[in-house]
Amino acid sequence: MQTRIPCVLMRGGTSRGPYFLAAHLPAEPAARDAVLLAAMGSPHPLQIDGIGGGSTLTSKVAIVGPSAEAEVDVEYLFAQVSTDTGVVDTRPNCGNMLAGVGPFAIESGLVTPSHPETLVRIRNRNTGALVEAVVQTPGGQVTYEGEASIPGVPGTAAPIALRFRDVAGSKTGAMFPTGQRRELIDGIEVTLIDGAMPMMLVAADSLGTAATLPPAAIEADAALMARIEALRIEAGRRMGLGDVSTSVIPKPALLGPGADGATLTARYLTPHAVHRAMAVTGGITLAVAARMPGTVAAPLAAGPDGDVRIAHPAGQLEIGLCLEGDEVRWASVLRTARRIFEGHLLVRQPAAATALPLAAE
Repeated sequence: MQTRIPCVLMRGGTSRGPYFLAAHLPAEPAARDAVLLAAMGSPHPLQIDGIGGGSTLTSKVAIVGPSAEAEVDVEYLFAQVSTDTGVVDTRPNCGNMLAGVGPFAIESGLVTPSHPETLVRIRNRNTGALVEAVVQTPGGQVTYEGEASIPGVPGTAAPIALRFRDVAGSKTGAMFPTGQRRELIDGIEVTLIDGAMPMMLVAADSLGTAATLPPAAIEADAALMARIEALRIEAGRRMGLGDVSTSVIPKPALLGPGADGATLTARYLTPHAVHRAMAVTGGITLAVAARMPGTVAAPLAAGPDGDVRIAHPAGQLEIGLCLEGDEVRWASVLRTARRIFEGHLLVRQPAAATALPLAAE
């Protein structure tokens, strides 16, 4: 027996996954996660029996619903579904999948569009952050066609401007949860920072590697990956996140100096693979660290204060920053999205046994 659940498959930024209305999934977290695992085909490295793509970048889920807050339009819960274990992690946010939330909310009837663009105010339930998305809606209709391009995605599309507010302390309540901007873990200097994403920042050369290496070369170095993971687990403990061995946060990043117009070079880990581009939330956190004196990122950062460009495997990500002293007022980034498929996802029992019945259409 299978359960039919309304679903839209979308690309958001450099990620891809199903977008669900919250009302179409179980409210109880364990039942909801069982449905998501079945939907994506996890645990299986290829996710052969679901719609996951066998990669952390294509095993992501966005759950969207109306907000009860007067100044907020919708709520967004992000879920990272493990490909090879039965784990669904809702602790982090994903700024790439966030790019699809505004268009999805409008086309689902949660937000009334205007002309020529629509502001969608989004509360991220994972971190509590407020994000403003500006979606192109000429004639009151979402358009995905445009001239904006982002590294890691072929072609062009309509721009979606994302502005993140209150980015400090997304999970721990403080930008620097240990009270230090630089500290030693097993003899390695690190910065433990909780911006839009909790992260552990390390200068690549301190680990005997380079931030310019292709992702596959870093992943192929088993000793390096094991060392990074050991540092990350201790970083999670120090940041007050507990045992993070089964969690995707904090995310590690290997850093190097900027070149070719970039402020900083980085390789972002997800955390057991290297991102083929750059996560939005990770990029924002790196940008903040680059402009904060005392971090491991600051001495590597090139160029004057202001906007930050981060070189990654697919190109460069530009982050706009508004800083007042050590306070981050907002950070902004340009993304694109595309609606790929719409219909009903067939989820096998028994995982979907507790799913809500199909809503009337």
